[in-house]
Amino acid sequence: MKSDRLLSILLLLQTRGQVPAHELADRLEVSVRTIYRDIEALSASGVPVYAERGRHGGIALLPGFRTDVTGLTADESRALFILAAQGAHAALGLGDAIGSALRKVMAALPAPHRPAAELTSRRILVDAARWMPGPRGSDPVTADLDVLQDAVFSDRRLRLRYRHSGDAEPSTYTVDPYGLVSKAGVWYLVADRRGTPQLFRADRVRAATLTDVPVRRRPGVELADVWRVLKRQVEDRPVGVDVTARVARDRFAQFLRLKGQFLSARPEDDGESEWITVRLGFGVVGDARTLLPFAASVEVLSPPEVRAELEGAAAAVTDLYAGNGSARR
Repeated sequence: MKSDRLLSILLLLQTRGQVPAHELADRLEVSVRTIYRDIEALSASGVPVYAERGRHGGIALLPGFRTDVTGLTADESRALFILAAQGAHAALGLGDAIGSALRKVMAALPAPHRPAAELTSRRILVDAARWMPGPRGSDPVTADLDVLQDAVFSDRRLRLRYRHSGDAEPSTYTVDPYGLVSKAGVWYLVADRRGTPQLFRADRVRAATLTDVPVRRRPGVELADVWRVLKRQVEDRPVGVDVTARVARDRFAQFLRLKGQFLSARPEDDGESEWITVRLGFGVVGDARTLLPFAASVEVLSPPEVRAELEGAAAAVTDLYAGNGSARR
């Protein structure tokens, strides 16, 4: 549309200096005659643009003219500054380039949009890498981020009702938010609880209430700093028990969704057998009990102590439903 084209011409001239009319026409996929009409329209609106004819001519703005009109709305400006985790651009050799590019975009933003864009870059972080190596899939779970965003951007304390994995009932916490992180498509609230950094998975938040108390963050600490510490804690957690198991092929996709974070090596699949061999890392022997819901679709092959642990747990369940009172005690 014409308004978009006029804006594109203005930004190109502001960035490139003098540009030949035919080059503008090629870039914008219009005729040279249309470009000259657009230049007249810009001039009529007060933009100091002029055309020089001849072999070395072109279209340019008067020296020193700058505009802060980028065409971006406030939300579009914020979207550009959602911070990508360190390594995302560096892996492509663009670590320095992304920082330079964002500084240039910030300078070109309309002045009223700059504070919100800058704050967004400090409160929202996207980390596309998965937690653990090896294939892993997960069904997206809808999380209500509205109140969490409000807490992050209004700098107020947050009261959470949060259900930890394996807990029947949620717990109540008062936390000091640093920001939100999207980790491989899963949203987390990064916050201090009693001065200690902690991750709260957004889809496990059962209720969130903003308080009137200002947030109390540690001086000089930003979201990226806290995320780096928490991420290291998760990825460097000790693996005390190496387990080899086999998984029924018809349950393998579900197994990856639910237990993929425990994979310590790539699954062994010959494409023909009805079983797929996996290697898992658990903190302690008892953690392997999380495999019991798969019943006969998952068999632990080694080590013996993990097989004995699961055998004992299965026997206790059998006794319970057989009416054995000692099992209940």
